[in-house]
Amino acid sequence: MSRIRNWIVAFRLRTLPLSLSCIGMGGFLAYFRGFFKLEILVFSFLTTIALQILSNLANDFGDSVFGADNIHREGPARMVQTGNIQDRQMKNMIIFFVILSFVLGLLLLYFSTLNKTGFVIFLVLGVLAIIAAVNYTIGMKKPYGYKGFGDVSVFIFFGLVAVLGSYFLYSGRLDWKLILPAMTCGFFATAVLNINNMRDIESDSLAGKYSIPVRIGMKNALAYHGIMLFGGFLLSVVFVFLNYKSPFQFLFLFSLPLFVKNFFGVKNSATSKQMDPYLKQLAISTLIFVILFGTGLIVSIKL
Repeated sequence: MSRIRNWIVAFRLRTLPLSLSCIGMGGFLAYFRGFFKLEILVFSFLTTIALQILSNLANDFGDSVFGADNIHREGPARMVQTGNIQDRQMKNMIIFFVILSFVLGLLLLYFSTLNKTGFVIFLVLGVLAIIAAVNYTIGMKKPYGYKGFGDVSVFIFFGLVAVLGSYFLYSGRLDWKLILPAMTCGFFATAVLNINNMRDIESDSLAGKYSIPVRIGMKNALAYHGIMLFGGFLLSVVFVFLNYKSPFQFLFLFSLPLFVKNFFGVKNSATSKQMDPYLKQLAISTLIFVILFGTGLIVSIKL
């Protein structure tokens, strides 16, 4: 049972609501445009869960190898760094989830509406997503997460690729108006990473991991956090005005207090340990936002 418990901790299941939110946004938008297909939603979720767990395992292993997980780290314990999971065991599990992610991705593409060209393009995107999940903290002399590019990767893959890509799987076409809710998801996902990096600013700095907070300082990182949170809401408001059908489309605004709470909670955290709960809180808040946003879209077309 302790082994199972260790793997559950390593999977970091609290991160799943965020990734599922972004894929869910693509599904809601597809329904809004009349292209929804249940099989695509199911395999989108399964593929996303596999990729997220893969990324978490790679992060656990990579930060232990490169030294970001050390005595100065304030977040939850990592399984490799504590010795609860051995290096070889973690490597094998990472390989398993690479294969699982690839197989689930192929099944997702099989059920999609893509032609041969689209299939090849998304196959390449899927491989890039797997590479990005692994190489955030593993695979190079200095992984891109250590160079401060993690935010860019999260914005692209959790925002643009997750939302616009999943929508394309349903519809076989791109609608550039949808880039606004895609950017919203990207902003919220980047904000979650930013909290993580603000919490770990001391240990990351000592390990040579030049995250955004390490580069710009805690005060500027908080301002950056606010831009991500409230900029995301602004983009969604603009999207509704451009695609207005009913006032129910503004349902997502009821989630705004949760994001306000997150911003001030992070701002008023006196220690890194106090900041940690706001990671999970923002991930769940993002899921609530997407559910309200999608519900508003569905109700608006049913009226």
